[in-house]
Amino acid sequence: MAAAIALALLLGPPGPPEVYEDDLSFAYDALERECGRLLEAKGISLQKVRRELGKSAAAVRTPEDHWVLLVRLVARLRDGHAGVYPTEKTKGLKWPLPAVEKGPGLCWCDGSGKVWVKGAWGGAAGAGVEVGMEVVKVEGVQASKWLDARVAELSDVSCFSTAQGARYFACHWGLGGPAGSTLELELRHPVTKKTKKATLSRDDGGLAPAGPVVFPPGLQAIGRNSYGKLASGFGYIHLRDVPQTLPEDLDKMLEALADPPGLVLDCRANGGGGCDHDAVFGRFVPKGQTLSFGKQYASAGARPYKGPVVVIVDAGVRSAGETVAGMLKEDGRAYMIGPEATAGMSSQKTTIDLPSGLFQLYVSVASNKGRFNGGKGIEGIGVPPHEVVAYDPVDLASGVDTEIKRAEELLAKGFLKNVVPYHPERYK
Repeated sequence: MAAAIALALLLGPPGPPEVYEDDLSFAYDALERECGRLLEAKGISLQKVRRELGKSAAAVRTPEDHWVLLVRLVARLRDGHAGVYPTEKTKGLKWPLPAVEKGPGLCWCDGSGKVWVKGAWGGAAGAGVEVGMEVVKVEGVQASKWLDARVAELSDVSCFSTAQGARYFACHWGLGGPAGSTLELELRHPVTKKTKKATLSRDDGGLAPAGPVVFPPGLQAIGRNSYGKLASGFGYIHLRDVPQTLPEDLDKMLEALADPPGLVLDCRANGGGGCDHDAVFGRFVPKGQTLSFGKQYASAGARPYKGPVVVIVDAGVRSAGETVAGMLKEDGRAYMIGPEATAGMSSQKTTIDLPSGLFQLYVSVASNKGRFNGGKGIEGIGVPPHEVVAYDPVDLASGVDTEIKRAEELLAKGFLKNVVPYHPERYK
């Protein structure tokens, strides 16, 4: 109660609607000035956004209303890094919409109009939900239609740079909700075709994806990243994030892997970070050499890897994860596979202070890696793989990671010289 009173004294009375109207008008003008070229590249019209939100804007009467409307505005910029942040004046204000608290113990993947269980644990596993099962219905609604509706609902107040990023979010965090709420599913096994119903309680948490569907056994960890040898003899590295120490961490990993005949660099669910990107690439340039299929890179590190590399991505790869993975593809060093393009969240940003002093807008103004995607950059597009590899539900049900399996197949049959300009045999 005391905190609420203190906040009320700080904010004063809700204020006339003109305060919020002035903020909104200023926001539209500032967004046009700061982000106009990027919004045009994304095909976004602020005039259309203004018309869409017009009735909602007229109904704003409180700082909470104002916050929600600004968030809805920013969500329409299709900018995964964007946000609306309280200032000193509003730091005690609570977000008025329901928050996701817990998950039901599962995550999904989808394709070709169908939805499958990609991961199941806790209460979901206890209820008989198995990886690889088709999700036929959710709350009595066809699964793909339910997912479409969930994406639309989330996109109203959440910021996504791309459609694949929004759908990936919906298949993971989007399954969460208030603690103790339920999710009713109808499922079908991919092999036996038997159906079952399950009512799951949201009480397990664990909404964030880990990356691979099935982690290879025996991996060693450095921070959140891990490495080891696959049964096939190929090396395997999973990059869960991009720490400042990544170049040095790669030195340790590559030393331990001892020049395997091929390397799988799995970047799925990489949440980003920051490091010297050129130094990372240099760990994949043969010692004493320089590569310049795109940008020029010099060899770096004690034991740089010269063999073939297959990079795995998905729409959970964000920000610096996209640039690290993407440069290996775009600059000619590796072959990239995955179920879809990366999240398309890589940009230069700015902060816009609103006249009322109640909130700040944090938005992207330009795309990073402008040479990617034929000169369009990453923001709003992502890094598309050379080869789209959809998850196979039978693989999932058998405990096989489809992406890793395909990467091993590619490495076993030889590098794709017609696609990737780097030819390992030149550096033996």
